[in-house]
Formats: sequence, structure tokens, C-alpha cells
Amino acid sequence: MQKIQMTTPLVEMDGDEMTRILWADIKDMLILPFVDLKTEYYDLGLPHRDETRDQVTIDSAEATKKYGVAVKCATITPNAQRMTEYNLHEMWKSPNGTIRAMLDGTVFRAPILVKGVHPTVRTWEKPITIARHAYGDVYRNTEIKVPGAGKAELVFTGEDGQEIRQTVFQFKGPGILQGVHNLDASIASFAHACFQYALSVKQDLWFSTKDTISKTYDHNFKDIFQEIYDKDYKAAFEAAGIEYFYTLIDDAVARVVRSKGGFIWACKNYDGDVMSDMVATAFGSLAMMTSVLVSPDGKFEYEAAHGTVTRHYYRHLKGEETSTNPVATIFAWSGALRKRGELDHLPDLCAFADKLEKATIDTIESGVMTKDLALLWEGECTAINSKQFLQAIADRLN
Repeated sequence: MQKIQMTTPLVEMDGDEMTRILWADIKDMLILPFVDLKTEYYDLGLPHRDETRDQVTIDSAEATKKYGVAVKCATITPNAQRMTEYNLHEMWKSPNGTIRAMLDGTVFRAPILVKGVHPTVRTWEKPITIARHAYGDVYRNTEIKVPGAGKAELVFTGEDGQEIRQTVFQFKGPGILQGVHNLDASIASFAHACFQYALSVKQDLWFSTKDTISKTYDHNFKDIFQEIYDKDYKAAFEAAGIEYFYTLIDDAVARVVRSKGGFIWACKNYDGDVMSDMVATAFGSLAMMTSVLVSPDGKFEYEAAHGTVTRHYYRHLKGEETSTNPVATIFAWSGALRKRGELDHLPDLCAFADKLEKATIDTIESGVMTKDLALLWEGECTAINSKQFLQAIADRLN
């Protein structure tokens, strides 16, 4: 069989632990037999990030700017335990946070639906897409462990020498302190991406923060969104018959739970991180969630929305069989291949991406799946290990 040809490489970002194992298997079993795969490879596994002092993460983001489409494996964001486990030089920041900041992008995450797995929220009938701001908040924070009594201040010194000073708290004993920031330009890019995406898929857009409590930080998000909507998108939304509205995040949560779905929910960075996991789990599984980072200038980075599946990796190292769900990682590859095909005008590559996704869904809906889905399945099914599941998909592709 003649392989499908590519003209421009994908930026390939390898990752960590169990998802790294699955990454290689997906390529070997589902892609390389059918596609003459061209990639520019970057190893974002934690040992190599530490070896390069995280320069490899920066290089992969620059390559994404150059080539326009990337596909990324799940990666470890180290904590104190990982510092010891991997003997790291430094507690490196989240690779996702670094890449998102460099691309100034917005993350759109949506569940992958299959017949036989119904949402735990019984009112949900259609997918809910989470649009997550990809800059700032706790992902770009500065933190201090306060040793004892003293005054904490928030100070801004302008280039013109103007100083703004505000007391944060008068500590009477030990505590902790955190400073976060954001940029008007990044918030505006987030708003434009959300409005444009909503128009492209003809879905309502909800946006939520907590501006009643955060009267400057969160309110700034609300104001920028409203200004951009009124100026650039209101007429287009009305013509398309879709709605934009703002509400407090606690009200949004209540509305989401009693909704039928079928809309985009825009959230700040941390809110989107948490709510995308909630939505994914309520629809079925964290491993059944697509995720794509879209920059304002049209660069795309596809990834799985879940972590590195550490528990399964430790079992794998002991030689034990695992039934890890690879669907989100498969869809990261299919999404990237489809976008590469669209940009390079390669219909065969786009068609292959469609077939790969259909073969994956058809395999599950035939009753063959990994253990996490079998636990949710309504009816008879067969739970198999990861390699067997990938082979079942490959058989359908063939």
C-alpha cells in the first residue's frame, strides 16, 4: 500500500510516563503504516527538559510558530516529590504553560462522545466545549513563604518612576503569599479567539469570572470581553442566531449542570483547568477529551487533556499489564494530521484523520474498549489492554 504523503512536518513533542509508552505505540501501529510521517521531534520528557534546562520546551514552541501545527504528548509538571524522584536541577514550570504563553493561545477542550457511555449529568445531550485562557493566573505566579510577622505590599513602579503601593496583609505570624498577573493584550486575544470559534461552530458562548469579589482583576476580563463583543462581534452573533452572555462562575456552574450542553464555556486559566476535567469526567472519562491550543495568528497545538497516567506507568515498569485509554492521544494525532492536511491542501491526509477517528469510535461502539470505559459501559462489552485496543483499531483501519 502506498503511504499518504506529507509536505510540511508536524512539530512532535514527546512526553512522559505511560502516555510516552502509548505515544510510540500509536505511531507504530496506527500512523506509520499508513502515512509517510514527517515531524520535527522534540523530547519534552522530564529528564531531557532538565538536561536542557527547559530550553527544549522553548525550542518546541518556536518550532510551532514556524510550522504552524504541533502535536504534544502529556508531560509532567514537577513538584517536590518529582524533584527527588528525577534528581532535577530545578522545579521546572509546566511545559503547557510555557508553550501557551509563547503562542498567546486559547485552549479549546471538548468531550469525545460514544454511544453506550452516557453523561452522569442526565440533562446533558450535546458536548460542552471549555475555552480556557492560556496565560497568567497561578501558572505565571510568584510565591513567598512568609516566615513571621510583617507587612506584605503590592508595589508597581512605572517606567516613568510613578509608584503604586497597596498593603496586601499585615501578618502577625507565618503564612503564605502569592502574586498573579495578566495582560490586557492576552485577554483580548482570548476574547477574539472565543468569539471567532463560537461563530465558526455556531454555538452560544458563555463567559464567567468572579468580578463581584475580584473587582479589578476579574472585572478587567469582563470589561474587555464586553468591549470587544460590542465593537466587533455583536452583529455577527445576532446574524448567526447565537448568544454571548457573561455570568458569575458560581452561577455558570449551576447553569451548566442543568443545561442540555451544546455551547462553549469560556473560563480563566485556572477555572478552565479545573472545569475541563469536571466536564470530561461527567461526560465519561478524562481520556475522552480533545484539546487544541489556538493562537491568534492561526497556529495549532493538539494534545490530550489528561496527565501522564503515573499509576499505570509504575505498574508497567513492574511488567504488569495495563488497560490505559489512548483515545485522547489518538485524537491529538488525528487533529494535528487533519489540520496539517487542511493547511497544505492534502485531502488524503484529512481523510485519513477522519478514518482514524471513526475506527477508534467504531471499535468502542462495537463493545471493545479499555477498562475505564468498560466500567461506564451500558450493556455487554469486552475490556482489553492498551496494546490489544490499539490493535483492534488498526485492524479496522486495515
